[in-house]
Amino acid sequence: MDSTAEDGEGTGRRLRELRRARGLKQQDLASDDVSVSYVSLIESGKRTPSAAVVALLAERLGCTPGYLLTGQDDTRTRELELKAAFADLSLHNGAHGEALQAFSEVLASAPVLPDALVRRVRLGQALALERLGRLEAAVQAFTLLYEDPSCVAGSAEWSLLATALCRCHHALGDQVLSVETGERALRRLDRLGLDATDDHLQLGAALVDCYRTRGDLARARLLADRLTRIADDRGGRTAQRDIYWNAALVARSQGRTDEALALAERARALLAESDHVRHHALLRQVHGTLLLDAAPADPERAHRLLEHAHAQLVEVGTALEQATAQTALASACLRLERAGDAQVHAAKALGLLGEEPRAEAALARAVLARAQFDAGEDAQGEKTLRTAAQHLRELPPARSSAAAWRRIADIWQQRGQAAEAAAAYQQALADAGLPGLVSEPAHP
Repeated sequence: MDSTAEDGEGTGRRLRELRRARGLKQQDLASDDVSVSYVSLIESGKRTPSAAVVALLAERLGCTPGYLLTGQDDTRTRELELKAAFADLSLHNGAHGEALQAFSEVLASAPVLPDALVRRVRLGQALALERLGRLEAAVQAFTLLYEDPSCVAGSAEWSLLATALCRCHHALGDQVLSVETGERALRRLDRLGLDATDDHLQLGAALVDCYRTRGDLARARLLADRLTRIADDRGGRTAQRDIYWNAALVARSQGRTDEALALAERARALLAESDHVRHHALLRQVHGTLLLDAAPADPERAHRLLEHAHAQLVEVGTALEQATAQTALASACLRLERAGDAQVHAAKALGLLGEEPRAEAALARAVLARAQFDAGEDAQGEKTLRTAAQHLRELPPARSSAAAWRRIADIWQQRGQAAEAAAAYQQALADAGLPGLVSEPAHP
C-alpha cells in the first residue's frame, strides 16, 4: 500500500494547484510509471503516492518532494526571498525593468510562497509597472491588492495602496477619479479615528497635488496647511518633505513665489538626509522651475539644478518625468537666450511623450514654438503653436491644460497676434473653470 508522511488530500491539492500555476495538464505529468488516471486520483485525494512517485512529480513541477508532502520548502523559499530582495533594490535604484522581471519570476512560484511574501512581491510588481509608465496595468495590480479582504483599512499597506491609486489616476489624467480615491480614503481614516502616521500624511499630500492639478487651489491650500501643521507636530521627515513639496507647488500655482521657494528649500533640506535618488531629482526640478518664476529670476542657477535633475531622471525616472525635465530645461535655455538648445530639449520631451494629445506635450510644443520664433523660424513656430492648440482642444478641461493655453496665449501676444492671443486666453480661463458669459440675443 502507498504511504507518505501526510494524507493524500493535502498532497493532491498542492499537486493540482502547482500544476495549474505552471500551465500544465495532467498528461504533462504522466510517464511510464505514472498514468494520467493515477495523477487524477492523486489530485482528487483518492490515492496517496509513494515517495518515488512524489519525487517524480516534484521534478516535473520544479519543486521539492517536501513541498508536495507538507507544503513547506524552506530552501526554495529562501532563494525566492533573496530574489525578491534584489528586485526591491533594483526598484529603489531605478532599474525598473529589471525589477519587474525579477518580481514576475518570483510570482511564477507563488503557490509555494508564504502569503506575506506574495503580497510584497505583487506590490513591488505594481510599483515597477507604474515607474515604467504602464499605468493601466499598475492600476489593475494596485486595485487587486487594495480591495483584497486581507488589506486592513488604516494600515501602512492600505495607505500606500490608496496613495498609489490616487497617484496613478492622476497621472492617467482622470482627475475626478484621483480626487475621489484620495477623499474616500481620507474620510475612512477620519472615521477610524487613528493618529496620523507618515503613510496617512503622504496620502494627504497626494490629494493636495490632485486638487492643484484639477485647479481647486483653495482646497489644495487648506489641506496643505492642515497637513503641514500635523507633520510639523508629529510627522516624520519623509512625510514633512512630501507635504512641503506639494505645498510649494500650490504656492507657485497661486503666484506666491517667495513662499513657494521657502517651502521648496525646506523640502530639499529634509531630502538631503535621504538617499532616494528619484526624489532628489524631482525636487531639484521643482526648485529649478521655481527659480525661473521668481522675481528676479535666476536662470543660471535654475539651469544647473535642472541639468542635474535630468541626469538623474534619465537613470531612475519615468518617461513623463524625463519629458517634464526636458521641457523645464528648454524653458531655462530660453531665459538664457539659447534658442537652439531650447529646441533640442523641447524636441526630446516630445519624443518621450509620444503622439497622443496631452497637456505636457502641448506645453513642450509651446516652448518649442517660442524657441523657433527666437531662432527666426516664424513659419515653423506658428505651425508648432497651432498643433499644440489643436491637441489641447482634444483634452478635457483641467488646470494643466489651462496652463498650456496661457503659455500659448502669451506667445501669440508677444508676436502681436491679438486675435489668436485673445482666443487662447479665453480657452485658458474656461479650462481653469472660469468660462465667459453666455451671449444673449439682443432685445428688439
